[in-house]
Amino acid sequence: MESFRLLTILVGVAMFYFLYERRIGGWSPFPQNMANQRRLKYHPRQQKEVNQMDFFRYRHVCTIVLLAALAGCTHQQNSQDLKEKTAQATADVKRDAKAVAAGIREGWSRDKPLDLNTATREQLLSLPGVTAAEADRVIAGRPYDEPGELVTRRIMPKTEYDKIADWVTAKK
Repeated sequence: MESFRLLTILVGVAMFYFLYERRIGGWSPFPQNMANQRRLKYHPRQQKEVNQMDFFRYRHVCTIVLLAALAGCTHQQNSQDLKEKTAQATADVKRDAKAVAAGIREGWSRDKPLDLNTATREQLLSLPGVTAAEADRVIAGRPYDEPGELVTRRIMPKTEYDKIADWVTAKK
């Protein structure tokens, strides 16, 4: 769609340029200016220069039209790879949205324990001592039957788990 707009603009500019240049040169499609055309008498040497100027005008117009046509012919291919990436991104967003919605429905606050099976990355990072890598490992290791599985599955060291043990739970 973008290339079509560009093509339309370039063709419009080319047509304006063509008509404007032709009008300045003394020629017009309108009959009232034909008399001016007939009155212009050029010396043969000047006539050759006028013909060369016309050639250069036409060359410019042809170049602009050619560039516009080439711009209109180029298009970005919608490959299967692009569709797969879009589908993957949509699935990721959908999964994250479900986790956020579950966290909101649960009404998580600092007073209530955080469910490891539905917590978002940001919620896990808000726990004391939890790093980004640990939060990613917790999310990748879901589902959990109990919070102690963080240590038994070697997702988090015991010392780190002891810091957050009172803040987490694992609901099914």
